[in-house]
Amino acid sequence: MRITFRRFPGYSSAYSVIERDDGVVYRMTEFTRAGTGLPHDLRHFVVERELGIADGIWGGIAAGMVYTSMDHVRGRRPPHSAERSEELQRAQRQRLMRAELFANLVEAIAMLDDPPADEIRRVTRAKLSVVPVVEPGAVVAVPSPGALAAAARAVQAEAARWAGLRTGEELVYEWRLAVPAEVRRALRGVPRQRQAGDRRDPRRTGGRGRR
Repeated sequence: MRITFRRFPGYSSAYSVIERDDGVVYRMTEFTRAGTGLPHDLRHFVVERELGIADGIWGGIAAGMVYTSMDHVRGRRPPHSAERSEELQRAQRQRLMRAELFANLVEAIAMLDDPPADEIRRVTRAKLSVVPVVEPGAVVAVPSPGALAAAARAVQAEAARWAGLRTGEELVYEWRLAVPAEVRRALRGVPRQRQAGDRRDPRRTGGRGRR
């Protein structure tokens, strides 16, 4: 999946262009900037890529998740794409919250001047005390100080690249993390496409039309 972030003038409305691997293209409106100066969604991209978070915001979009800020531009959308998106958002709610938390955490570390491991641990504890990482039935590992520091440096590097862009210039990224198995399992409940000429009412077939 390819994502293009364009530098727009001043505080005018901005957006990124998302080209999914299935050929569908969306334009996602960008409303805010991170504390580092990066567009909010670009900050998410960098953090999720660096920490290997394949089931966060961008992994969800790659799998078929569509947010209200995304407008369809071109390309044929798969059957039941709306149901697919809703199912993903329900199933991945906790993981999406975790991705948001880690993005905020890495940004806080990136605002510091080469913090030592103890300082990173302190910031991590402070962030998790407010919004703990909770996932029912699973233990969620918090990235190590070294991994968080590396992600923070990547955020700083991309912020510098972004700051150096002139109006109209772009940064282009490729999302390469594979869709996790648990995300694929979450899609099993999405309705299948009915075959042409099939007039059966799925409500009268024991729900088979939704398997």
